[in-house]
Amino acid sequence: MDLEQINSPADLKKMPVEELPKLAAQIRRFLVESLSKTGGHLASNLGVVELTIALHYLFDSPKDKILWDVGHQAYVHKILTGRRHLFPTLRQYQGLCGFPKMSESVHDCWETGHSSTSLSGAMGMVAARDLKGEDFKVIPVIGDGALTGGMALEALNHIGESKSDMIVVLNDNEMSISPNVGALHNHLARLRINKSYNKMKDEVQHLLKKIPTVGVPFAKTLERIKDSLKYLVVSGVFFETLGFTYLGPVDGHQFPELMEILRLAGKTKGPVLVHVITRKGNGYKPAEDDSVVYHGVGTYKIESGVFKKKGGPPSYPDVFGKTMVRLAEQDDRIVAITPAMLTGSKLDRFNEKFPDRCFDVGIAEQHAVTFAAGMATQGYKPVLTIYSTFLQRGYDQLVHDVCKQNLNVVFAVDRAGFVGEDGETHQGIYDISFMRNQPNIAIMMPKDENELQHMLYTAVQYEDGPIAIRYSKSAGVGVPMDENLKLLPIGKSETVRNGRDAAIIAFGNMVQPALEAAESLQLNGFDVRVVNARFAKPLDTEMLDQLAAERIPVVTVEEAVVAGGFGSAVLEYYQEKEVYDLPVKIMGVPDVYVEHATIAEQRRETGLTAENIADAVNRLILQRNPENMRA
Repeated sequence: MDLEQINSPADLKKMPVEELPKLAAQIRRFLVESLSKTGGHLASNLGVVELTIALHYLFDSPKDKILWDVGHQAYVHKILTGRRHLFPTLRQYQGLCGFPKMSESVHDCWETGHSSTSLSGAMGMVAARDLKGEDFKVIPVIGDGALTGGMALEALNHIGESKSDMIVVLNDNEMSISPNVGALHNHLARLRINKSYNKMKDEVQHLLKKIPTVGVPFAKTLERIKDSLKYLVVSGVFFETLGFTYLGPVDGHQFPELMEILRLAGKTKGPVLVHVITRKGNGYKPAEDDSVVYHGVGTYKIESGVFKKKGGPPSYPDVFGKTMVRLAEQDDRIVAITPAMLTGSKLDRFNEKFPDRCFDVGIAEQHAVTFAAGMATQGYKPVLTIYSTFLQRGYDQLVHDVCKQNLNVVFAVDRAGFVGEDGETHQGIYDISFMRNQPNIAIMMPKDENELQHMLYTAVQYEDGPIAIRYSKSAGVGVPMDENLKLLPIGKSETVRNGRDAAIIAFGNMVQPALEAAESLQLNGFDVRVVNARFAKPLDTEMLDQLAAERIPVVTVEEAVVAGGFGSAVLEYYQEKEVYDLPVKIMGVPDVYVEHATIAEQRRETGLTAENIADAVNRLILQRNPENMRA
């Protein structure tokens, strides 16, 4: 039976076990070929081919619940559950999602775009199952990087204490998106090189059974000896102390051993942790050699077996990374902090040059924010580089530990705005709203890559509290880069195009579409001003007062949610000043979750193209002055 004949787990179960390695090889070839056309997460999925096959071969999805954490390792799961034919649409507009999605398949029982959530979700499913008296397996598959998240550790404690039946599969591939850090990762490394514990434990138990009973004290002494051996050998102690039965480690690419240990886990009562050792990129040498680069690949051509990337202007993260090195060379107070996004946020060069001033704290966003706050109290200039979608996870710390204490932390908010193919779980469209409501913080966003370097320079010079710079993941505009860095006045905008008929106040990456809209409106005889807002907080009130005085209709544009965003701030200011007769139109993301697509398609879907902006301005002008309507 070939891959083309596998359209469900039921089809898979018809295969003889000895044919599974052949199927695994076919799946790997399919992934490399398919992802070269669509892009997607390659290395992580190549690493779980055998594990996914084994889980679906031995368990009964969708009755048994398999949760994937993080969800970017679920491509093989999607292939085996009837979605192979949809892979040409992977991460494309209205196509196959790159993460598990409940509305897409009954086999997707939990959505995991962010890490470290599967264990808590699984425990909730187990509790509901037990309350209803039902009988099915719950199997969260969590990577060793995701296991470092505080939420995962909280869930482990609850699961172990509950004594309920659950199979936790620890997919230990030694890597999250960046190399894992911390004591837990080191503990897992010790487990990988130590395979003697289970054998020794069995031998001690066998010995205890053979010794005649000579009284309770002696028996307790022997039990203590057995427990001491655990700590001498350390294998599985961490998990067994929490109440798990620890099984492993086992080679996740060898079917006989893998199937045997998963069968044993299925028969074991109570919480079980199966420790599976896998290799990211397994079976595709370029990804094996560099799983960070091949973590996510674009729609690149394969030449000589290697994905070839396209050229073009530097991305905003590239400019950020280079500017950080430049600034740190001049100011030894600057330190960089990242929650497991060293490579994605382009801090690798900073880390190479200033290893003592670069802190990758692992998948621990809450800790990262408060850690930065602590450094700020001691006179350092911490730059916390964090994806917008992950800053959500450190919100309480932003409020309580940074803004309330008015500490000089720089939030470099990467992946702000639309993120394209990563979709709903990763959209960076909420951070203006959840940051703007806090006293003390300043929020800015550049119109292009040159302005980004000036904003970063301004941020590290800022002394009045926390400050956030938002920037897109996309390529820059392609403008020349100034050689000398300059301070930007806090809370001041920039007029980039003059006009008297209307004003577009654009925030960040919406300035370029606003300029295009103004140019098209010029063809209709309308003279439209374009303002680069630069700051969402504090607002340029002098500019807003001038527009009100001139009675110029205003359109605000932002690649972020309308609720509580930049446009809302403008309206709040005008109502505070009792300006009620000035037409103001807010353009932003409506109250919907924006699905995966290209950024251009996401802008069209939400009405944020240059054409949409021009139409909105045109209507506002005509409503204000009907006599301007052309015959």
